[in-house]
Amino acid sequence: RYEPTWGSLDARPLPAWFDEAKFGVFIHWGVFSVPSFGSEWFWWYWQKEKREPYVKFMDANYPPGFSYEDFGPLFTAEFFDPNQWADILKASGAKYVVLTSKHHEGFTLWGSKYSWNWNAVDVGPKRDLVAELATSVRNRTDLHFGLYHSLFEWFHPLFLEDATNAFNTSKFPTSKSLPELYEIVTKYQPEIIWSDGDGNAPDTYWNSTGFLAWLYNDSPVRDTVVTNDRWGAGSICAHGGFYTCSDRYNPGRLLPHKWENCMTIDRGSWGYRRDARLRDYLPIEDLVKQLAETVSCGGNLLMNIGPTHDGRIAVVFEERLRQVGSWLEVNGEAIYGTKPWRAQNDTVTPGVWYTFTPKEGKVNAIFLNWPVSGILELGEPRAKPGETQVKLAGYRELLKWVALGEKGMVIALPQLTPQQMPCQWGWTLQLTNVD
Repeated sequence: RYEPTWGSLDARPLPAWFDEAKFGVFIHWGVFSVPSFGSEWFWWYWQKEKREPYVKFMDANYPPGFSYEDFGPLFTAEFFDPNQWADILKASGAKYVVLTSKHHEGFTLWGSKYSWNWNAVDVGPKRDLVAELATSVRNRTDLHFGLYHSLFEWFHPLFLEDATNAFNTSKFPTSKSLPELYEIVTKYQPEIIWSDGDGNAPDTYWNSTGFLAWLYNDSPVRDTVVTNDRWGAGSICAHGGFYTCSDRYNPGRLLPHKWENCMTIDRGSWGYRRDARLRDYLPIEDLVKQLAETVSCGGNLLMNIGPTHDGRIAVVFEERLRQVGSWLEVNGEAIYGTKPWRAQNDTVTPGVWYTFTPKEGKVNAIFLNWPVSGILELGEPRAKPGETQVKLAGYRELLKWVALGEKGMVIALPQLTPQQMPCQWGWTLQLTNVD
């Protein structure tokens, strides 16, 4: 049994499925999807920081005295079709999904008895959005279902009171935050608890270790659940299951601890925003690059989309997810279930990232640029004449290659028209019998 101490909790082995999965989809959805302007931090930027664009937006479009709470009934979700969402998630090639059950605004996407009249069953959709998505994902896909949960809430009076008392009182976690966590675990049995938003309070205030000890010892998901590292000030990148370290974290080197790169397709926001321009959305080439870099360095990629207030996944997000899925159909062997190789990227040719498939003893070289010459030079692999074989994923015939002394090799790529290419935006060479 695990003790409620970081020493004991951090010693828990991470369930193997998470490292094998490599790729997940993050979904930021909530009342912030109604103004869908600027950022999912809309309420904070408008009311607390009084940032000019947000104040102007409200003055121009809403009557005087309109409050953030008034957005609640406008969060309608009339087009939310959980089966359609599940099918898009499946087509993306993702192996897990993380939905925001509650963001810093405090609105819960399930009918929480600890969030009276500020939840999706009482207000707005009048539906249990968490339950509906969980059911569809479990019925239609093999994805692991996870939930994001914000510990703190910007404007909750009990949290503000505790903060005024320098967190020497703990009215908010005992009456709101912790009961919600126990509620979502018991009710929905998520296999990921993605905690966030410590409000600058220490983990002792949140009683994070107490909750995690219960989660790992006695909860219905004790054997399969994975957690992240956002459990109180000072715990990020130091405690918990996998490390996130910061948003859009991509160190570009191998780390000793399992980590995740959580990032957004929209460079400027996690929630949906109507003011986004096409250039704000990362192109598929960048997403494939992020995936290859992250996995080669031992991380998982959690790629975020923001649905609309009426429950649609915008077509630009759907297109990106389906593009990643089509790429993974060809190159998935270089991603899923792989381990980092002795070198993460190539020393001679930039834009080449390595992974290792232990079952077949295969080194995968994912290259992001197809050389004009049709010749690809790799500085890292040590080839064995007569033994080493080189294959292009999605192409049938073996490729010709020449060793370069002790280390390195030159590979002749097939001459293909764009229509004959096995995929776009990055390709995988599968090397067998190399050191």
